Order: sequence, then C-alpha cells, then structure tokens
Amino acid sequence: MIDGDVWLSWQPELAIDHGTVRGPGRSVLGMTGRRVALVTGGSRGVGRGIATALGHAGWEVWITGRSSDAGGTSGHLPGTVEDVARAVDRVGGAGRAVVCDHWDDAQVDELVRRIGREAGRLDLLVNNVWGGYERLNAGGWEEWNLPFWEQPLELWDAMFGAGVRAHYVTTAKCVPLLLHRPGGLVVTVSMEVGAVHDLRQPVAYSVAKTADDRLALAVAEALKRHGVASVSLYPGLVRTEGVMQFAEYLDMENSQSPEGVGRAVVAVAADADVLAMSGRGWHVADLGARYGIDVS
Repeated sequence: MIDGDVWLSWQPELAIDHGTVRGPGRSVLGMTGRRVALVTGGSRGVGRGIATALGHAGWEVWITGRSSDAGGTSGHLPGTVEDVARAVDRVGGAGRAVVCDHWDDAQVDELVRRIGREAGRLDLLVNNVWGGYERLNAGGWEEWNLPFWEQPLELWDAMFGAGVRAHYVTTAKCVPLLLHRPGGLVVTVSMEVGAVHDLRQPVAYSVAKTADDRLALAVAEALKRHGVASVSLYPGLVRTEGVMQFAEYLDMENSQSPEGVGRAVVAVAADADVLAMSGRGWHVADLGARYGIDVS
C-alpha cells in the first residue's frame, strides 16, 4: 500500500480557499497545473479513447499498459502507451506513459508512488485494464461463443485476474491520493451484462462484470463520506481495434467510438453533482443524452 507521507511530504501548510489548495509553489491542479487522471489499460481501444478525450479537456493523463515503443505490443493489435501519451499531448493535454503489468502488484504500487511524487494528486481513476478479451482479440471468436463448459478455464482466470482483481488492487492503492481533496472519482469500465445477464455472452464474462459492478458500489459506499464518487460505466458496442476484427458478425449501426466513451467520462468527471451519481452503473448512451454530447 502506498505510504501517504511519500506524496504529502512536499506540502507542509496547505490552505483551502474556495476550492483552491495552495502550498509552497503548488496548485490544486497538481504540479503541472492540470487535473490528474490515471487510465489503466490505455494503449488502445476504450482506454485510448478515454485518455484522448481527457487530453482534449486539458487533463494530465497517466496511461498504463504492457505495450510500449521499446518492448512492442502485447498482441497483434496496434498501439502503445507512448502512442497514446503523444496523442494526449497533441490535443492539448499532458500525457504520461507508464509500462505496467497489472497482474504484478509491485508494478502497480510503484506506478501510484510515481504519480504521488510527480503529480502530487489524483482526481480520476479509470479502471479500464481488462485481460478478458486477449483470447478473443487473438482470433478466438468461436471460442468466445462456445457453451461455457467447453471454454477454457483460462478465460475465467484472465477476466478476474487481469480484470476484477486488477481493478480492486489499483483502486485500493490509489485511494490515499484520491482522498487528497473532495471531488475525486473512480470509473470502472463494466458492461450492462453485469446488471442484466445476456444469454449471448459467456458466463465468465457475465459474472466478472457483475463483480465489477459490485466493486464500484462497495467502493462508492466506502468513500462517500470522504467526498469521492465511484461509478460503473456501460459502453455499448464500441468500435475498438479488437471489435472491428469481427465487424462482419456484428450490427454496428448504433455503435460508439472510443472517443465518444471518453467524452462521457469527461462529462461525469466535470459534473459538480457527481456524488449523487455514485454507486450506480451508467450507460454511455444515457450519459450522452444527459450531457448533450456525441458518443457515436
């Protein structure tokens, strides 16, 4: 667990005035003068879209993933954490790329310590890392659609190990930074199948997404008195690199873009009444209507 005085040591006398925190040479918006977000699993897909949208809104965005310029990609799909950091920079944000395997708790611990040292705060955590699609993205369409008793047990392990557990661990380690001021937010990327089972989806997927929804609710209850919100996010069918491999099998008419999902996250993070939204699952399409934003 992160040691709180590692990241608080630089601010001995904080004063709060109308939402502005001032210390010796520091701002409420962190060391770079920006709000700070961590987007896990951000080298491609929904994570990339969320990171880029936050960049458009001027955030400092820390992006994690295993794919890097130096080490190559973790599979056949394109995208690295450095690619996304550069994209964040291009649209006016400040991108920070960190190679991190969320199976490894020590790497996550060091990641959070770095954010504390170098950014001094964290306003938003987006739990997006998800190992449950790796076999599907590698071409396992038929396997994904098999009866659950014919699917490999590795599918379950990936969804819980590099999905639900990774979300829990990252959230637990980030909480000391999120508690630095009221108004923090945890967004856990889930799926409607967690709330309403879909017979077309694998059993392991349904159970894992249900667990993510329960995690978001339990975290919301635990952090409510500290002024930190926690929500589940339900994207629709999103035109990610992985999904587009199988577009011939899918009805893409009402699909969403990764950037559209990101705009929904930006809107929620900017909502002054976000605590009233806490502990619930929110459909990206409904958020688009709520805030008048294009998610397509």
